[in-house]
Amino acid sequence: MVAVLAGLAPALVVLLSLSGLISAAETSMTAASRGRMHQLEREGDRAAKRINKMMADQEKMIGAILLSNNVINIGASALTTVALSAVFPGPVGALMATAIMTVLIVIFSEILPKTLAIARADDVARALSVPTYWVVRIFGPLANGAQWVVRHTLRPFGIKLSMETDVLAAHEEIRGAVEYHHSEGLVESRERHMLGGVLDLSEMDVTQVMVHRRSISMLDADLPARELVAEMLETGHSRVPLYRDEPENVIGILHAKDLLASLAACGGAVDKLDIPGIAREPWFIPETTSLKDQLGAFLKRQAHFALVVDEYGALQGLITLEDILEEIVGEIEDEHDKALEGVRRQTDGSVVVDGWVAIRDLNRALDWDLPDDDAVTVAGLVIHEAQTIPKVGQTWTFHGHRFQVVKRERNQITALRVSPRQEIASD
Repeated sequence: MVAVLAGLAPALVVLLSLSGLISAAETSMTAASRGRMHQLEREGDRAAKRINKMMADQEKMIGAILLSNNVINIGASALTTVALSAVFPGPVGALMATAIMTVLIVIFSEILPKTLAIARADDVARALSVPTYWVVRIFGPLANGAQWVVRHTLRPFGIKLSMETDVLAAHEEIRGAVEYHHSEGLVESRERHMLGGVLDLSEMDVTQVMVHRRSISMLDADLPARELVAEMLETGHSRVPLYRDEPENVIGILHAKDLLASLAACGGAVDKLDIPGIAREPWFIPETTSLKDQLGAFLKRQAHFALVVDEYGALQGLITLEDILEEIVGEIEDEHDKALEGVRRQTDGSVVVDGWVAIRDLNRALDWDLPDDDAVTVAGLVIHEAQTIPKVGQTWTFHGHRFQVVKRERNQITALRVSPRQEIASD
């Protein structure tokens, strides 16, 4: 008996050690930071390069690792069963082998190596990149064969899996990581909004951040030059649309720099200016354009200003490069801007908000989390939730806030009093 156990022990130590290394490789490879691995590869790290190569076909890598791990564990269990059965004939030896191998594999080949691997995933993955690479090379073809069998077995049940199936989209994976680190206090709210804003660009269209046509400062091209210059200065904007006959008929965009250059060229004679002649051609874009596409268009065209139209060509609003950048970095204020325009804090903790204020701007300014999936403005959110146009004085509570209609003009809610969660809880 002693001789059998003495001969079995070295073999078990070797097999369990190999199984532990493979388990550590599996955990570390899947938990390693892809961003850090790509950065290390750019810096010339060969281990990171091997990891990235294997992670490019993650399904094959995991399949090969699991296959090799099972081969080793089954081999170790079979060897132990044979040895103990020789010492303890009958079912006793098999039961003892099962109990012993279960404890040894679970503790020393699963829990222990995976715990160490998850604690130092990047370092362990790089340290085990060479043996893992050879495991994938050897067992990879067998893993592909196993995957082929699995896919064809599931196909009669209506489940079709492609070789390129990915569990998590890259954007959602990044967003989840940002939210997790924010909840852990490792990412500040401002950084969270910035990173989230970048990811949201492809999911938002220009109508969600544009200036609505009712709020656009426009100039009548038929006015005398002196009046046009005065109104241009009064708007406080560097670019203003010019219209003729009706606001829908935009004929050009007046740029403050072009106006100053023309004014200097004519020696300061304002009345001699041909303002419609110096206006630039307007740029019209469809309302379905995503913010990501529009940002690329702004950069490609080297423009900062576009007019948004619907499918019938009717003017809906305008969008600027600054509007898109503010979705990423937050409000960009200059000496002509008013901080928190349309939002007035009250002494009782509530906030009076103009109905046109964008929900995203309000969330960023006050660190709230009101949903903006079904409405762009605060007034639109109240109408959507109430399923009616509330009257002045009516109060609604949803999403942890209380909304009271303060002012209404015809069918438009122009002002609301919003009470945050703390005030509701104290009532």
